[in-house]
Amino acid sequence: MKEIIRDLITPKVDENISYLKEILKDASDIVYREFNIGQWKAAISYIDGMADKEIINNFILESVMLRSERVNNVMDIKNNILTVSDMKEILKFSEGVNALMSGETIMFIEGIPAIYVIATRSWPARGVSEPSGETVIRGGRDGFTETIRFNTALIRRRIRDTRLKFVSKSIGVRSKTDVVISYIDDIVNKDILQKVMERIDKINIDAVLDSGYIEQLIEDNKWSPFPQMQSTERPDVVAGALYEGRVAILVDNSPFAIIAPATFPSLFQTPDDYYQRWMNSSMLRIIRFLAIFIGMIMPALYVAVTSFHVSIIPTKLAYSIAASREGVAFPAFVETLIMEVAMSFLIEAVVRLPKAIGSTIGIVGGLIIGQAAVSAGIVSPIMIIIVSVTSIASFITPNYELSSALRISRFFLIILATIMGLYGISLGLIIILIHLAKLQSFGIPYLSPIVHPHKKDFKDIFIRAPLNMFKNRPEFIEPRDKIRQK
Repeated sequence: MKEIIRDLITPKVDENISYLKEILKDASDIVYREFNIGQWKAAISYIDGMADKEIINNFILESVMLRSERVNNVMDIKNNILTVSDMKEILKFSEGVNALMSGETIMFIEGIPAIYVIATRSWPARGVSEPSGETVIRGGRDGFTETIRFNTALIRRRIRDTRLKFVSKSIGVRSKTDVVISYIDDIVNKDILQKVMERIDKINIDAVLDSGYIEQLIEDNKWSPFPQMQSTERPDVVAGALYEGRVAILVDNSPFAIIAPATFPSLFQTPDDYYQRWMNSSMLRIIRFLAIFIGMIMPALYVAVTSFHVSIIPTKLAYSIAASREGVAFPAFVETLIMEVAMSFLIEAVVRLPKAIGSTIGIVGGLIIGQAAVSAGIVSPIMIIIVSVTSIASFITPNYELSSALRISRFFLIILATIMGLYGISLGLIIILIHLAKLQSFGIPYLSPIVHPHKKDFKDIFIRAPLNMFKNRPEFIEPRDKIRQK
């Protein structure tokens, strides 16, 4: 239920402080300080731990108390006494309470029916460090933090353009989380921007604890396993997306920014693709797409071939597979599911364990489980090789959410291969392709620019052309300013 706070601010300091204490009772971290400025009574309130006490002591209290004799009228307090750089006047009590909850200091002065909000936000914050999930060989080592103003500064440092916009919103009935929508005004596709704004404005939820909440609440298709927005910890990735005409969403308390719209090919791109020479980048992209295809169909292909289509394998290989499966108690599809589930368990365990022992447990656990499973006759050695290659191939995917979606697709293909063999795999790939073709991200087809008629966009899909050929921005996004290089 939404909390109802009055908007009326009275000119009486005592009445305002009493009402503030009433709505914030049993909150021991709220500090109230009443004092006199000449003949006028005043009071400030702030949250201990979220406001900078040095600013409060040296630039608010000291200023008004030591210079009170210079005050001839109430307006002198605001204009001539307070030595703070950021202060604004608010005429609604509810807005003043929201500012207080955000770490600002609010000030009441006798005779003035307004609240003065003084910028004193300061709380424990993690410093800028290298993103752990998006490492690069060449490029910046700074990543987003949980403090939204640090994150906007990291973007502003890379885009020194007056047309870069940061639109702030407060989302969450109780959490009132700061959300910033960023775009470059003369480049962004206005239709995409309008859809992002409208969907965020429609969010009505108690609390937003991470950018993942926003992503799930505004995506086009909530029943698809494929991510329809791109999440990243890197400010250079966000800057590159803004230069293309996309929209970025930053959420306070989250080190992940969301980029909209996202397309299937864009989720396979990494910053290294643009920081290295074009031939190296193109080769890595081809390897990446090939690895993803192999990682998705290899277990299903093994099940189909060993169960239905043994005749298509070379004779010597067929004998080798048959010999390796001798003594295995389960059919191929059960063997495959056992190893896939075991590998999923192992990956999840490594993610949840402390970093100091996670990698060791992953290596040792994989070796021990694999060797023990072969010795016990649960799986064959060829199955261990297939699952290992599949796992390595799936790890190449730069986007973790896309990797999870491909893992779900892999299980789907295994089930169809168990029922219909190669025909099931073909049917499954067709179903997945139809789903991807129907999917959209804020009105942009998910398979763009593959399905887009503009051939100029093909220079940045499977291969990456030399940078001097990137004359225009991606046309499938339909940016307002289409020229990026002359």
